[in-house]
Amino acid sequence: MFRRDPLRAAQPDLTRLLGRDVGPDLPAVGAVYARGGVLGMTRGDESVLVPLGGVPADGVFELASVTKPVTAALAGALVREGALAWDAPLRALGGPFRSLPGALTPRALATHTAGLPMHPARAMVTTFTRYHDPYGGMSAADVIASAARWANLRAAGRLVYSNLGAGLLALACAHAAGEATSAAGYGRALARLVTGPLGLPGLTLAPPPGVVRPTGPLGPTAVTGFGPLAGAGGLYGTAADLLRFGQAHLDGRAGLHWAEVTHPRPRPAHLSGVAPGWLVSGDVRWHDGVARGTRAALGFHPGSGVVITLLVRGGPPVLGARGAVPALLLALLGPPQVRVRNG
Repeated sequence: MFRRDPLRAAQPDLTRLLGRDVGPDLPAVGAVYARGGVLGMTRGDESVLVPLGGVPADGVFELASVTKPVTAALAGALVREGALAWDAPLRALGGPFRSLPGALTPRALATHTAGLPMHPARAMVTTFTRYHDPYGGMSAADVIASAARWANLRAAGRLVYSNLGAGLLALACAHAAGEATSAAGYGRALARLVTGPLGLPGLTLAPPPGVVRPTGPLGPTAVTGFGPLAGAGGLYGTAADLLRFGQAHLDGRAGLHWAEVTHPRPRPAHLSGVAPGWLVSGDVRWHDGVARGTRAALGFHPGSGVVITLLVRGGPPVLGARGAVPALLLALLGPPQVRVRNG
């Protein structure tokens, strides 16, 4: 007996949620999900989860850099409590942060405009020697020292994507929340101030049994370690978790920091700006993530109320465009002029 194509079966529901015919996008969806994954979409009280390629609808994935919007939500919760201020230097927290340059503020770190490089300097080596755990040999103190040493004050205000910056922000959030300045402290603060209140216990730093294992051309099916930079990419979760997290932005429960858009120059053509934790293309807020053998993306359109997540088994191709996942996300959420042409 022939099984019905799950994408074709879900097409009427996806079309209804988007408010337009999703049929022309299905070939791109099929190409992105060649190795399987989960496509999720929600609008209002309706949600659709489409499991593909043998991956269950509740499959847990590495979220990689989709962790960054969650870290920004934690910073926003601390701002609302008065424990942080978006534009106050981290050195005002004292303790291990007192020697940091004044340009390193929560907003600058959350929008990649703090003048920090993408990785701590040692990751230039450990990316090759510890492929699945490039930050694992570092401590929180190493992260803070690296940020103090390598902050480029002349680049402050410019858009320079930085795992180092996002990881530093997470450590500062842990400290501001009264937790240990560590990845574990970040996890506890996140549970108390974000995932607990939003009803998202499945968003976790601990890889659960049955996590969807990566497939890729460069080695074993190990998950990716982020060490003390867990706030930049260390979370795990399901498509349903991400949809609920996106909805919490639209209904205000996750705060309104996503509406505070800045417009650094220069920036890639497909970006109109950045907001704390989010990339901005037109009206769409979004972020994608690339682990060693899986990919993730989350985005929402405030005007339509649509939230979409893509969890994809299989890493980016060795050759060819790396931007297929964000391109598909923006094609589904936004008008043609905000589509990503390459990664």
